[in-house]
Order: sequence, then structure tokens, then C-alpha cells
Amino acid sequence: MAHNDEVVELDARLAARFREHRDAEIILTLPGMGATTGAEFVAATGGDLTAFTGPDRLAGFAGLAPVPWGLGRVGGNLRRPRSYHRGLQRALYLSAQDSVFFCPVSKVYYDRKRKEGKGYKQAVLALARRRVNVLWVMICDHTPSQTAPVLARAA
Repeated sequence: MAHNDEVVELDARLAARFREHRDAEIILTLPGMGATTGAEFVAATGGDLTAFTGPDRLAGFAGLAPVPWGLGRVGGNLRRPRSYHRGLQRALYLSAQDSVFFCPVSKVYYDRKRKEGKGYKQAVLALARRRVNVLWVMICDHTPSQTAPVLARAA
């Protein structure tokens, strides 16, 4: 019981600390992004996106963008990068996974990827990659997401 109380207190402190960040309210408007995953995103990126030149660099840092692999003139071979920030990838993957249930736009994209023959994990990773672009624009333009979560609308 004491351990559970400590976990609840720690979660509350984490959420309160995350809400102090200047982009917290914008990040929380993205469906599937909560206080914990938002805090992981801010911690992984250092709280500032100026270190990245664009959403493609951010996706590469998260391990969501494939890198070329091959020798000589043979091209078109892509693979998963060997080094990437696993905490950032985890936060983006979990938020994409949740958004499939709470965001109709994400559900449509996920279903399209599944119909293209991608497996569950590949489809969620593709959705996470797409959401990097959306999150990048939201933070750079200081605009909240246009699709509010279904649970927020119901409350």
C-alpha cells in the first residue's frame, strides 16, 4: 500500500512539473499524449526543438525514420537505425497506440496501413512517424491540435 501511495505521489509530481513547461498544454492536446508520455517527450528532446533542423531529424533521433543501407550504386535498401533514443521512441509509440482508440483521424490512417499489408507494430510505428510531423508543427506554430480527444469532448 505504501508503495502504491508513493507511485501516485510521484505521478502527481511528474504531471505538475510537466505542466510548468511552456509547450505542455500544446503537447497535451495531441490525442494519445498524456502527462507521462509528454514528460518523456520533453525530457528526450531537452524541452527545445531547436536542436533539430526539422521533423525528419526528430523522427531520425527517435528511430522512426529508416536509414539507407547498401553498398555502391545499389540503392533503395532501408533499415532501422542502430542508434536512436529509445525513450523518445517509446513515448511516441505509446501515444500513437492510444490515439488509434481516441482519434478518428489516427484510426483511419492506422486502418489504411493495415490494409496495405503492414503488421500491427509496423502500422503503429508508421502512425508514430506521421504524428512527429503533426507534433512538430503544433509546437513550432504554438497551435493546439484541431482534433480534441473524444474523452475530453465527452466530459
